[in-house]
Amino acid sequence: MHDLVIFDCDGVLVDSEPLSNQVLVDNLGRYGLNLTLEDSVAFFLGGTMTGVRDKASALGANLPDDWVDEVYAETYDRLRQGVELVSGIPELLTALDAKGIPFCVASNGSPDKMQITLGQNGLWERFSGAMYSAHVLGTAKPDPVMFQTAADQFGATAPVVIEDSQNGVLAAKRAGMRCLAYAPHGQGEKLAELGAEVFTDMAEVPTLLGI
Repeated sequence: MHDLVIFDCDGVLVDSEPLSNQVLVDNLGRYGLNLTLEDSVAFFLGGTMTGVRDKASALGANLPDDWVDEVYAETYDRLRQGVELVSGIPELLTALDAKGIPFCVASNGSPDKMQITLGQNGLWERFSGAMYSAHVLGTAKPDPVMFQTAADQFGATAPVVIEDSQNGVLAAKRAGMRCLAYAPHGQGEKLAELGAEVFTDMAEVPTLLGI
């Protein structure tokens, strides 16, 4: 049985990806790069904001030097207006608690962002002391260091990662960890090709974990 479940945050615990990507679409449109929401997700899902900046610039956006700070501020403002939990997450966490299986969150996002999204949904306290951020560790997925750090600190020998992005799946595979990939909208082919076990509903996870 697995002795630690490592959750990604955006798109796995909280349904923040559509909101964040709409902010990107609106923002980049002001700088000469017109994308659809689908384009934004395809180009940027699971990346860092500096990576988004570099890719957007390569695609033709004329971005100011302080663009990363600007888009973070716009994104946080939008998320403060309200973001839902991913359906089934409260029930899944309750099931893990019942089996005594610890869990944590590991995100390329900042602690500030996690406090906004998890805080308004009652999960900030549940993940207190069990949060790993690329902004704190100084290295982001697809680097496996964040997952390895979490496993080491929990003393876990059989962790499992729940992800929704290619960078996240790559990080899990590079860490030698089993990865379940949440793809509720039927876009899991690439994640499966990278070695993840794709699922579409959080209600499937207890069975996948054997609990």
